[in-house]
Amino acid sequence: MREFMFYIRNDGSELAPEQEQPFLKACETYIEELKRKGQLISAQPMGDEGTILTKSAAGWVEQPYRANREINAGYYHIRANDLAEAIAIAKRNPEFSYRPTAKIEVRAIKTDEETTGYLYPSAETPQP
Repeated sequence: MREFMFYIRNDGSELAPEQEQPFLKACETYIEELKRKGQLISAQPMGDEGTILTKSAAGWVEQPYRANREINAGYYHIRANDLAEAIAIAKRNPEFSYRPTAKIEVRAIKTDEETTGYLYPSAETPQP
């Protein structure tokens, strides 16, 4: 199995009050299903505090993460056989049912360096 990261994005607008609890329950059900199938490594929503940090020749620039229209709402770190399976898992995410602006970026995680054999640390990889 390979590892993939889902970056959950949307426009940052609030859900209607009557949608909040059904959305959270749908997320819990989705997470429990992934856990039961051995596909979930971790998942967390992102908090409201944050800074976008950049550096140029002129120095450091800090700006609020909400300065642009799209926010990263959270992530899922999953296991899948390949990118096609990871995409199929992402398509079941409740975000799409509750947020019309939802986007999920599905990315393979590089767990090692082919040229050096270095294994990147993770909860799955025992460290000396």
